[in-house]
Amino acid sequence: MHQPSTRKQSVPGRRTGAVRRADIPAHVLAALNAGTLESATLAEGLAVDYAALLAAAVPDMAPACISEMAAAADLGITRRMNLAAKLLLSHGGTALLPMLSGHASDTVRGFACFVIGLASDLAATDRLNAMRPFADDPHFGVREWAWMAVRPHVARDLGAWMTMLEPLVHEQSERLRRFAIEITRPRGVWCAHLAELRHDPAKGLALLVPVRNDPAKYVQDSVGNWLNDAAKDHPEFVRDLCAVWEREGDSPANRRIRSRALRSIKGKGGDG
Repeated sequence: MHQPSTRKQSVPGRRTGAVRRADIPAHVLAALNAGTLESATLAEGLAVDYAALLAAAVPDMAPACISEMAAAADLGITRRMNLAAKLLLSHGGTALLPMLSGHASDTVRGFACFVIGLASDLAATDRLNAMRPFADDPHFGVREWAWMAVRPHVARDLGAWMTMLEPLVHEQSERLRRFAIEITRPRGVWCAHLAELRHDPAKGLALLVPVRNDPAKYVQDSVGNWLNDAAKDHPEFVRDLCAVWEREGDSPANRRIRSRALRSIKGKGGDG
């Protein structure tokens, strides 16, 4: 999961959140656990009691399920998200998605992402379509859960997913454009690597080329990080691609992408 800045938010109209778990006021933590408040920082999102939140979001869930969630409190956050989704699927299946998707809690909407990712009865196109609203969610955390929850499917059938994702890099929403890039990063963060793209990063060009001059820094960062991943296995591929992009038009957006793409290999030679 991409980690947002630890600096306090100061966007007008948004709550300023705690940057350390120890600094979260008791009433804020209680509201987060009750599902009545969105997290404002990564620290707040990590502090949520998933068992308490699950019980609040789905009051009729079996006590045994809540106990199982509570027993997993020490597991990593992605494993807890997967467990929450499995419990929700066992309780009500994908019929719960409308309620989860409209919930005030960003973590509950994250549960919905993993329900979509784990549901066994969804075709690939239906899975992607169901994930679109979460990939375009206003909350930074939900957008991360969206790509992480579906990435295992991308790993299993890269060709089909690359074809389905290609239209997204032409979407008006920068969040959807970024989703298509972030979900296919060869190495990624907090997730399994994509072996096919590590072996042959050229398979990603259909997604990368259309956004090589993207006006949104959110997308630029993702493209640069994608190529930085690729450069760890194929530095010459990334150098050559960046050289081509520089020759065809040295835009500020592409210059920023190239800087991020080459940051791990500047001054290094060969493919080592």
